[in-house]
Amino acid sequence: NSAPATDNRPYRPCVGVMLLNQVGLVFVGNRIDTPGAHWQMPQGGIDAGEAPADAAMRELHEETGVTTAEIIAQTDRLFRYDLPYQLSQKIWDGRYRGQEQHWFAIRFQGADSEIRLDLHKPEFSEWQWMSMKALPDQIVPFKRPIYEDVISEFEHLIR
Repeated sequence: NSAPATDNRPYRPCVGVMLLNQVGLVFVGNRIDTPGAHWQMPQGGIDAGEAPADAAMRELHEETGVTTAEIIAQTDRLFRYDLPYQLSQKIWDGRYRGQEQHWFAIRFQGADSEIRLDLHKPEFSEWQWMSMKALPDQIVPFKRPIYEDVISEFEHLIR
């Protein structure tokens, strides 16, 4: 069951968060719903009527527990990716072909003890701080081009 020649389904409006600690490392969580190492930065949908920046702070809190943080940058453009077709049929009731993301760089100003993965329905089984350079090799292949683009937009923040 492969993808049709044209997939006219819309992209899900979404935000992505690059949470940076004081030494310029990036928060990543290992997805709980996929066995093995499937690291990613926090991300999630934008609710109806919600501003992207508000969605970014809400998703960050829901997925990591972090509130001691501030937005320091945002991408000028939207980033789109298609999910693998089989996966796109299973999630979000098959309504979307992929995601269209606003990305935010957010500086974490708290202590690691603030990080909690269990405040809402957990999405990550574990977390770590990772260098920006190491990120693309740890991400599922279909998201790598997005991560490379986001890194190129935000790498100046850690130089």
